[in-house]
Amino acid sequence: MTTPADVPDVRDPEQPGRLLTIERDALIPLLRGRAGEDFARPVAACPGWTVRDVLAHCSAALTRVAEGRFEEGVFSPESNDRDIADRADWSDAQVVDELERGMGAAGPAIAGAGGRLDGLALGEWVHAGDVREALGEPGAYGGAGLPDALALLARITRERGHVPLHADLDDLDEPLRLGESGGERPPGRFIGDGPTLVRLYTGRPVDGVSAFELAGVEAKELNIYG
Repeated sequence: MTTPADVPDVRDPEQPGRLLTIERDALIPLLRGRAGEDFARPVAACPGWTVRDVLAHCSAALTRVAEGRFEEGVFSPESNDRDIADRADWSDAQVVDELERGMGAAGPAIAGAGGRLDGLALGEWVHAGDVREALGEPGAYGGAGLPDALALLARITRERGHVPLHADLDDLDEPLRLGESGGERPPGRFIGDGPTLVRLYTGRPVDGVSAFELAGVEAKELNIYG
């Protein structure tokens, strides 16, 4: 899980797809048989979007990846809104069906993209956490996929030269190193659990979650979507 400072990152091309299939096997059963009002619940992490909107966005994005459709402006806010609108006449079950297929089919395409789409897999996993939280289900931003999600997050932040942070996690035996300063800035320090760390790095609320400590860096600096 942890990459020491003196060992170069090695990409596991199967990791993003593995993360998606682990989450598929956990999330899809939670969605089957849900009442229509559950799909209409607002998602706090995505203002203006409902659970159904988030699921439609994710299913569309993963289907695009699996089919290799990357037209101009893809994944922009406008493109995302169009994808959701295109599925407005679908039943909730059809949206869930497409999501299930996409979470299984996108892995090989992401693996073959040389890392360019790894962040998308992480983002879809985070959106699954958004949905879990909106539905009041336990395990948001955690569960069986957490080890792969943390490893992917750590590698992506290092590749992007993100603000450096050493995380002592309840979920791991060894500290996790995120970001890279090139020696220009001493790393910050996080002590807490993995789901809270994911929340901080993705701009999700941390009010009422497990206690944590953050020193040497502001929470807003960690947000990879900020």
